[in-house]
Amino acid sequence: MKRIAVGLSIVVALAVASLGVGVWQVHRFMETELPVPENGIQFEIANGSSFSAVSRQLVEKGVIQSDRLLRLHARWSGDASNVQAGDYLIMPGATPSSLLQQFTSGAVRLYSFTIIEGWNNRDLLAALHAADAVKASMTDEDWPGLLSDLGANVVHPEGLFLPETYRFPRNTTDRELLAQAYALMQTVLEEEWRARDEAAPVKTPYDALILASIVEKETARADERQRIAGVFARRLQKRMRLQTDPTVIYGLGPQFNGNLTRRDLRTDTPYNTYTRGGLPPTPIAMPGRAAIYAALNPAPGKALFFVATGLGDGSHAFSATKAEHDAAVAAYLRRLRQQRKQGG
Repeated sequence: MKRIAVGLSIVVALAVASLGVGVWQVHRFMETELPVPENGIQFEIANGSSFSAVSRQLVEKGVIQSDRLLRLHARWSGDASNVQAGDYLIMPGATPSSLLQQFTSGAVRLYSFTIIEGWNNRDLLAALHAADAVKASMTDEDWPGLLSDLGANVVHPEGLFLPETYRFPRNTTDRELLAQAYALMQTVLEEEWRARDEAAPVKTPYDALILASIVEKETARADERQRIAGVFARRLQKRMRLQTDPTVIYGLGPQFNGNLTRRDLRTDTPYNTYTRGGLPPTPIAMPGRAAIYAALNPAPGKALFFVATGLGDGSHAFSATKAEHDAAVAAYLRRLRQQRKQGG
């Protein structure tokens, strides 16, 4: 009996030692840094993938040499059934342990999409559909339905989506991104409206969007936004027509060929601020926060006109009288002719 007991003790001791070695091997493997290149490894887990399929894929991509210990750990920990489908980016410094945590937490790779100040709705939808990670789900005909789903009280999409950079996982739909941009625009517009100068010549937040979109299209210079908004504010207060080219161009639509003519300026559309008074019926572009701020906080002054200087820096000359403005226009035209001669 004593020999049997000793034999059993030895077997148990060997089993415990073997288990300990196994645990140590798994732990060492799980905490060993993986050979990941500097720019990372893109790794996609398809819907319905088993953990065995995921671990085999890691071997095939060269992330790990063998998946035996990874599968052992995943079964012991219960993580094998918690892996989430998605598009992941494995970064340098990753270990099997951090990788498993990444897969079970759903920390998928995020992509970025930027809405540019001054884009119109056609530009925006085209850019969304050109983005590889965005799933296209709508066309131009779907704007009214989208706006209804978002709870908007207007049917035209122009100006409603805040220019900003948005982060999202692969296969996010265009509708989902637009919903984020719409919600952020509503937040920003509400904040700027509450802090507005009461003298701003707009009656509603939507009017502010319209004016901001014109300011956005007229200048990209931070030092001029409020001055240009001030010109428009005074013209509106004096019941003068805004006479701004970007609204005319917007009214012409896709047929505009890049050359604004006198005939275009005389062609009446709802957006022609040479033939019609007040603001156009909708925004003409997506204004950024800075343009919204300018529209709601126009700079004081006497200027009623502005024209490009032609200096190549995007600046404008501001004038209080028509005579001053005519002189500024003449100076711009002279500079333009001189530049053409030098260029030719």
